[in-house]
Amino acid sequence: MAVYVTCLTAGGGLPVFTRSSGDLKPLPFPLIGSLNGVHMFGANHNVDLLSSTTDDSKVIWKVFQDSITLIIISQDDIADDCHMTNLLKFIHQSLVLLLGKEEVQNIDKNVEKFKREVKVCNSLIDHLIQAPALSTFSQLTNTVEIIAAPENNVLQNFLDAFTDAAETVYGCLLVEGKVSVATKKWWSLTANELVLLRMLVTSLSDCTSRDLPVYLPDSHPTVPHRLMTFHLTKCVQVCVICGPNPALAELEPEVVRFWKTAYDPLISVCRLHPRNFPITITLDPNILGFLVVNRDTNRCLCSTSPSLEDRSTLGDGLNTSQRKEVLQSFYKKVVGSFFSSNIEGSALRPGEYSHTPQETYITTDIHKCYAAQTGSYQIFILYADSIPTYAMR
Repeated sequence: MAVYVTCLTAGGGLPVFTRSSGDLKPLPFPLIGSLNGVHMFGANHNVDLLSSTTDDSKVIWKVFQDSITLIIISQDDIADDCHMTNLLKFIHQSLVLLLGKEEVQNIDKNVEKFKREVKVCNSLIDHLIQAPALSTFSQLTNTVEIIAAPENNVLQNFLDAFTDAAETVYGCLLVEGKVSVATKKWWSLTANELVLLRMLVTSLSDCTSRDLPVYLPDSHPTVPHRLMTFHLTKCVQVCVICGPNPALAELEPEVVRFWKTAYDPLISVCRLHPRNFPITITLDPNILGFLVVNRDTNRCLCSTSPSLEDRSTLGDGLNTSQRKEVLQSFYKKVVGSFFSSNIEGSALRPGEYSHTPQETYITTDIHKCYAAQTGSYQIFILYADSIPTYAMR
């Protein structure tokens, strides 16, 4: 999916940055100026221009804090506007996460200085717009993807002890970018903060440990905190959010002391990826993949390798990457059009339906997809094409 994102000052339309996915040519400045000009023209006539569609692309405009205007151009004609608007929201909050709300709000005071400082956000923004390459569904669903391992109860005790040593109540354990366990205070963060923190950690280059200044966009957008991460194994990181103390050098020796005896359960959890749920649970062989979303707890569980018999190559010509892309496309088609979600703007508008849809499905020559919702739960399932349509429910 080809995506351009450009940021300009809301007042004067001065360009701040432009990012794109893939090997796309830079947008010419006259085009950027025209896109911003038509939006400003509408605003001056009390018209809020939200989106526009051309023959081969879609354009979304969004103003944040009355200070910056973000414009996204995408060739994704499947997604409802809410998904692209949600992406712009994450890009704005990534600026707040790393620079602070006041810095973003006061951009007009020194635009050139802000243009230099905003470069620290480039890796996170690039990670956000690389939608097909996403390893998890967190950004798409605005929930945190988890790994449901039997060892989580044991690992929770290790995490709680380590966060006590770090003098904090905020901590989580990431396995292949998915949350295995977290403290109660970590789960109390907003869905946006949970997703952004996970995306930030996975967007950075690998290192043994790191200490980053961050702002919590919803909870503490003007107060800096410290995000410290430590690699326990190749695929496992422990993350904590601290105040001024302790120093990174003081906490590093504690990592081995607290986590050395957790090596075996950590390896067991790693082996569960990409299945992501216990091997003691057996699913119907027609299921090629699924996504379960709990909107109340801001968590989701996904698997594109649910079968124990075959974890590498998958039947019906769909590999794990293709299964993930099919589920992503199906989710984007359903949410916003039929189902509502935690994504801002995805709520169905009054008068669209006389009732709330509970299920929907599609069929193709190579697979079938089914979705249902009840209460706070939504489930999206990818089936082999051999399953009878009536049996999907």
